[in-house]
Amino acid sequence: MTKYGFMEEYSSFNQYIQQSIIDNWDRDALTDFKGATLQYHDVARKIEKLHIMFENSGVKRGDKIALAGRNSAAWAAAFLAAITYGAVVVPILHEFTADQMHNIVNHSDSKLLFVGDVVATEIDATKMPGLEGIIYIPDYSLILSRTDKLTYAREHLNELFGKKYPKFFRKEHINYYLDREPDELALINYTSGTTGFSKGVMLPYRSLMGNMRFAFEVLGKEINPGDNVISILPMAHMYGLSFEFLYEFLSGCHIFYLTRVPSPAIIAQAFAEVKPKIIVSVPLIIEKIIKKKVFPKIQDTKIRLLLKMPGINKKIFAKICDQVTEAFGGKFYEIIIGGAAFSQEVETFLQQIDFKYTVGYGATECGPIICYSDYKEFVPGSCGKAALGMQVKIVSTDPQNVPGEIIVKGPNVMLGYYKNDEATKQTIDEDGWMHTGDLGTMDGNGNVFIKGRSKNMLLGSSGQNIYPEEIEDRLNSLSMVSESVVIQDGDKLIGLVHPDYDAAKQMAFNNDDLTNIMEENRKLINAILPAYCRLSSIRIHEEEFAKTPKRSIKRYLYTNAE
Repeated sequence: MTKYGFMEEYSSFNQYIQQSIIDNWDRDALTDFKGATLQYHDVARKIEKLHIMFENSGVKRGDKIALAGRNSAAWAAAFLAAITYGAVVVPILHEFTADQMHNIVNHSDSKLLFVGDVVATEIDATKMPGLEGIIYIPDYSLILSRTDKLTYAREHLNELFGKKYPKFFRKEHINYYLDREPDELALINYTSGTTGFSKGVMLPYRSLMGNMRFAFEVLGKEINPGDNVISILPMAHMYGLSFEFLYEFLSGCHIFYLTRVPSPAIIAQAFAEVKPKIIVSVPLIIEKIIKKKVFPKIQDTKIRLLLKMPGINKKIFAKICDQVTEAFGGKFYEIIIGGAAFSQEVETFLQQIDFKYTVGYGATECGPIICYSDYKEFVPGSCGKAALGMQVKIVSTDPQNVPGEIIVKGPNVMLGYYKNDEATKQTIDEDGWMHTGDLGTMDGNGNVFIKGRSKNMLLGSSGQNIYPEEIEDRLNSLSMVSESVVIQDGDKLIGLVHPDYDAAKQMAFNNDDLTNIMEENRKLINAILPAYCRLSSIRIHEEEFAKTPKRSIKRYLYTNAE
């Protein structure tokens, strides 16, 4: 089997996983940064034990298994175990509130739930009556069992494993469930956790396959077995799952997990020590490192003078590029940025110094890739061209000059939203085109330029999806709030509130009173929101917000509100 023919030789996604484990048996696979390392054969052993537990507790192919916890080697192994058993995996962002997790587990009909150490203390099993068991991710022990079968399977797991493999567990014993139908359901990925906003994106095996084929096509010559990578983005999101885990695992890479909150200091330390071969990131992580580590150096008066001198400035830019490259470990092929708009200041700077970066475009509904270009062909300001197998169109009278909705078609596109035919019909039309809700233009060479996100989604600093309507919905129910708009300022969220001035007048409240009430409202709402959705401040907006004919707020008018 040749490396580059890897994706063509198999028609089953799970066979890729199986083959990678066999081919890389004695290589390092998964490491919790500053913690233990699992080799590929250790991962195989964990998968096998979980398969025995699933089988003996009555889990069937197609049953839903949910996962909620921080990125870790044990999370990754549990994911691989669930999918290679033929279960449908439901990854849940560990930063969701307990209520949001309960909603997703119940809505998805999950049979088992794997939880990390923090999640374990937050959830309430009585609010998830359909679950048969809750499993603790770090050691796969049982937190809750509602069936004798599951209890027996876990208590006798080592004995059952020993009976099945009396001498040794070897690579020839691996025999995973092999998916054969492209439209078979593999994952349900929830774009949000709040009832009324939840949409379970149903991703079939062909979507996973399409994303992996794309990755091997564009990076296969650069990424090799044994290469190091860092997982920074949440694996509960398709961006992090596909391109910081699955692709690298299938390539025989060694993946390092930042199990703590990935602060800039921890990320910088990890880059320096791990020296990753490829870096996948959201803009804010890159922007923070550039602004903290690089911009202060080039503000020096002498450097600024040198940068104005023709000929000399090229040498200075080259030296700066070397320093920036070193800040990211120095060994990467390129940095792929996606998920949200990139700071123009930082992007212009990276262009000036000839830095190896590119910007892609995707959506959960495409698992996630839609557009990409290698850094050598990347057109600044764009998000690349249609990815392998994908078609991209702009619904506009003049797609090169007049922004229109970006619609896409191809193997990566979801089956639809779980138990939500209406939302599916609104998103995927009769001809199979998925309407992204994003606005863009396309140049004559097929490069796509995003001009607006009509879906309104914001992106947290660690890659979390933030839906401002959810926060506004809660904010609008609080005291003295007439209407609100949630905006993003860097990595902070700000609530713009138009107070109920009629009620305030009746209560004889002045502006100071309203300011104090809004601060109390902020504390109240923050107590029930996940950390990444919390408001850093509430600003009073004296005028009523401008509306469309349908009476929805023209939120684009307020994104840069002072």
